[in-house]
Amino acid sequence: MSVTLILFCKKPAPGIGKQRLAETLGTNAALRIASLLHDCALEQLRLWRGPKVLATAVAADVDGYRQCYPDIDRVLAQPAGSLGERINHIDRIMRSEGHERQIIIGSDTPEQTPARLEEAASGLERHDIFLAPATDGGVSLMATRRGWPDLGPLPWSTGELGEALARSCADSGLDVGWGHACPDVDLPSDLVRLKRSLAADRRPAQRALHALLQELI
Repeated sequence: MSVTLILFCKKPAPGIGKQRLAETLGTNAALRIASLLHDCALEQLRLWRGPKVLATAVAADVDGYRQCYPDIDRVLAQPAGSLGERINHIDRIMRSEGHERQIIIGSDTPEQTPARLEEAASGLERHDIFLAPATDGGVSLMATRRGWPDLGPLPWSTGELGEALARSCADSGLDVGWGHACPDVDLPSDLVRLKRSLAADRRPAQRALHALLQELI
């Protein structure tokens, strides 16, 4: 059975996203980093072997994404609401269109590899829900074969998210499996690690990000 990869993202713009980086590096540098993080996520999506879906936070960006990336199978807008509510909404749409198995990623894990995505796809053979932790207590990806419980009340963007998400799924009778952790990028200290870890990465977007980090830090 095919597994659909869904990227939840927001097109970078000045003053939007990675503001904790902007506090230290300045608005322009933070925007350059956010733009390349966005490129890395798009590359992960476009290299996926199965159906590819992009869920943008800004409805006005839908047509632009469709024109720039015709190889992405479906581009749609996220609704208003918390991230959990938006995920529930997109999940219902995808499930109504026959996308039973889904992996969700964001745009702040450039160290995510195809092998980690395949691990999640394989995990759905054994589990209803498959999560990969982020090193800050959140999740670096989340995958399902049976849909999600109500995600609205969960503590999104906190270090308690991973445990709360797993507990909510288990309380709803869903079997939860875990994969390998992948760090995300939120703080200036993350960039030092990222510069080291991307040194041997040959993917074009990751190479561009590594070059920028060499320039900035």
